Amino acid sequence: MTDESVDKSPTPATPKGSESRSPGRLAWKRFKRDRAGVISACIVLFFFVIALAAPLIAKLYGKDPYTTYASQRPELLDAFAYPAGPNGGMSSEFWFGIEPQLGRDVFTFLLYGIRTSLGIAVATTLVTAFLGIVIGTTAGYLGGKTDYLVGRVIDILLSFPSTLFFIAFMPVIYGLFVAPDENIPTWLRAVCLIIVLSGFGWASLARLLRGQVLGLREREFVEAAKVTGASPMRIVFKELLPNLWTPIIIQSTLMLPAFVTAEAGLAFLGVGMIDPTPDWGVMIQRGAQFYTEDITFMLFPGLSMVIFVLAFNLLGDSVRDALDPKSKR
Repeated sequence: MTDESVDKSPTPATPKGSESRSPGRLAWKRFKRDRAGVISACIVLFFFVIALAAPLIAKLYGKDPYTTYASQRPELLDAFAYPAGPNGGMSSEFWFGIEPQLGRDVFTFLLYGIRTSLGIAVATTLVTAFLGIVIGTTAGYLGGKTDYLVGRVIDILLSFPSTLFFIAFMPVIYGLFVAPDENIPTWLRAVCLIIVLSGFGWASLARLLRGQVLGLREREFVEAAKVTGASPMRIVFKELLPNLWTPIIIQSTLMLPAFVTAEAGLAFLGVGMIDPTPDWGVMIQRGAQFYTEDITFMLFPGLSMVIFVLAFNLLGDSVRDALDPKSKR
């Protein structure tokens, strides 16, 4: 046989773009085509950058959220302890005005308030996601009595009126660490908020993952892993979790703005962060005392929180659509 008789037809080329057909890249392409999602992501990123850079911005701005500037300069407030200047005392010196009565700078108070609220919400989301993943996958994979017991605990937690429970239970949590006649440190308030919010928040994610795992554990690839002698830990991490990241990510994007509003609500009710700690809820609670005469102090935290929560909810919807393989985007 001569060399000429050998088939020299070219090897079929790899279809153009096939190397980018991974689920992650397809989801990213779908997300980039969603204008609302991209804009929402930019807004959310802006808030997180502001929160991280709050000390630097305040240093460049030349003020801090704790100094009562009216005590140093009484002319900043009028005879009724309201800002003497128009629009809440807004000026080139005080960009967002000053706080009635105390005369603190609203701009830096808002910067640090965003930092506090987002920090607590992010930490709570991480702890809640961890608990939900561990408990939900364990209950779904083991089944039997474990699944039944976890299911009943989840039902009990989801049946609680959480807001009323938070109001009643937060002082009890504080009392476990601090005597009634002592001041509660700010860090302890933050830790207690994370513990209580996470203690009730994991149930919905655990229920979702439990249902997913109950369906996945009967699939062929899981049975094949069992036949090969794979340990339960390996099956959970190598076979089940890779198929659960989509609902985990989607649920987490919905939980974070919910925790932002919950934390602000508890601060507003006086059982979360309290004055003088900068916080969205603290600012709204303080602003509610003066809004009939000066709405400025309440306007900025309220508007910024609404924008962040709305943007994050829209981002969560866009992420869900991008990760959904049936998406038509």
